[in-house]
Amino acid sequence: MSLCPPTQRALAPLLTVACLCAPSLVSASVESAVSSFTLPNGLVGVVIEDHRAPVVTSMVWYKVGAADDPAGQSGLAHFLEHMMFKATDKLAEGEFSAIVAANGGEENAFTTNDYTAYYQRISADRLDLVLGMEADRMVNLDPGEAGARSERDVVLEERRMRIDSTPEGPFRERRDAMLFLNSPYGRPTIGWKQEIEEITLDSAMAFYRAHYAPNNAVLVVAGDVTPAEVEALAEKNFGAIPASEQVLPRSRPREPAPLGLRRFEYRDPRVTAPVLSRAYVAPARRSGDQKQAAALTVLAKLFGGGVTSTMTRDLELDGEICVDSGARYDGMSLDPSKFSLHMVLKPGMDPEEAEARLDALIAKFVADGPDPASLERVRNQVAASEIYGLDDQQSRASVYGAALTTGLTIEDVANWPRDLRAVTVADVRDAARAVFNPEAAVTGWLLPGAPGTQVAVR
Repeated sequence: MSLCPPTQRALAPLLTVACLCAPSLVSASVESAVSSFTLPNGLVGVVIEDHRAPVVTSMVWYKVGAADDPAGQSGLAHFLEHMMFKATDKLAEGEFSAIVAANGGEENAFTTNDYTAYYQRISADRLDLVLGMEADRMVNLDPGEAGARSERDVVLEERRMRIDSTPEGPFRERRDAMLFLNSPYGRPTIGWKQEIEEITLDSAMAFYRAHYAPNNAVLVVAGDVTPAEVEALAEKNFGAIPASEQVLPRSRPREPAPLGLRRFEYRDPRVTAPVLSRAYVAPARRSGDQKQAAALTVLAKLFGGGVTSTMTRDLELDGEICVDSGARYDGMSLDPSKFSLHMVLKPGMDPEEAEARLDALIAKFVADGPDPASLERVRNQVAASEIYGLDDQQSRASVYGAALTTGLTIEDVANWPRDLRAVTVADVRDAARAVFNPEAAVTGWLLPGAPGTQVAVR
């Protein structure tokens, strides 16, 4: 079980060349193998045909994530993900996983801000088996008090290992909490420790009944199947489950207008070099209009996405300011997300000077925009990566599931490489001017030293 979806983004140089030569042909073949259906109870199905091997990846996605946790109950969506592997009316605790393993399959689950997903990769002739078990736990979960207590301890230990045992974990949590003043994206997906400790079986089951239903789910099956086969099996296993009236349209708090630059410092004796992290609120991909998100995706690659990026060239190679740097943007979210920058300073480098150099670099990029030749190279690389990421069965299923649970469509996924290739110099410059707003940023420094020590950072 995991807090983030599996990703497989390997891109061989020869594939990049092939994509640049014939991107439209690849995109067309990707789109033509995808179809969808909707059952009368509201379950949406997506079928991705891939007959290269007799295996399937089956994924059930629920349109509920950590951002839907009730106030004061952070971590509930992730906790329920763990509980879904407990007992049902038909299966004993652990039996779901044992059956998948006995049939030669593998399985897992993950929770993000916007969705929770469960998947199995198994022989195509076992699809009926795993769909039957997924349908069972959609409505018949019965973990019991003992199961809830033991899993709460498991989640608390997971939090200790993933978050509390490293300097970076609490540092990132504080950055996000400062960035999102009202949005639930400011809460950790795994939950705050004190609120995880208060989760009960009753609260988990109430959340389960409110969100786990066919009319709040997307079934994605990729592999050696046909659309007719998958729809028939979906009807057989899920068709009798009624739509739930408890499922309500998602309603999220909106962020207020930013009031000014926010800064913080976090010190830990385990830190060996100062780290700067700066985050900006950034728009998400919008269905039918992905132009701005495409420009932000290309901007992240141009400004801090590899050895030829602006940050690497000017801050690492030429400037000798830092040993590592980067930019990141993930626009596949239901609500406005974040665009982030980071630098790990070289030994002896003054943090104030390093931040001033970064500010100057941002100002220059905003004023001048990208070099046209660099833009041409990067947008083709990004588009190629997206297309060939869809060549992997599990990655492809994940892309479609994430899209359909964050307000996008099959057509949006198919058009995304085209939108990336259409990004212009003006688009990137406009995106940089919009997102690199000092009044909307949070700048954090992760610094060596014991808590309470003073370090000169402006």
